[in-house]
Amino acid sequence: MSIWWSLHLRREAASVPLARRLLIGTMETAGVDPEISYDLSVALSEACANAVEHGGTTATGASEAYRVTAYLDGEKCRIEVADSGPGFTRTQELRPVRPDAEHGRGLCLIRELADHVHIGAKPGRGGTVVSFDKILKWKKDPSLLTA
Repeated sequence: MSIWWSLHLRREAASVPLARRLLIGTMETAGVDPEISYDLSVALSEACANAVEHGGTTATGASEAYRVTAYLDGEKCRIEVADSGPGFTRTQELRPVRPDAEHGRGLCLIRELADHVHIGAKPGRGGTVVSFDKILKWKKDPSLLTA
């Protein structure tokens, strides 16, 4: 099965649960195991929250929006969150965060919940793209097997 969708969202806190609910609904409909859906939805929430907080307008006057794209293709789900902010440097990515810190743990959490994470510059213009993927597991539903 192959499903993908893309959202163009305003940099507002209310956009984060919208993206999360759409992802959970898509995975539930596709029959993805709830634990995997939960892990990916938390990782997506963290990536969206970072885009809302840090993906601001660039010096060139770029949009105050960000984009979320999700691909469920075969046995893997890939999610990308792209903003138009000032970008992200390797120094920021590798900065250690204390376990009791209230901020700055999102990327660490994404790394723990996903199988592969890539953080880089948006091609062609300012901004950051956080992409992560995870191998999917499927619900065991006997009613689907007896047809």
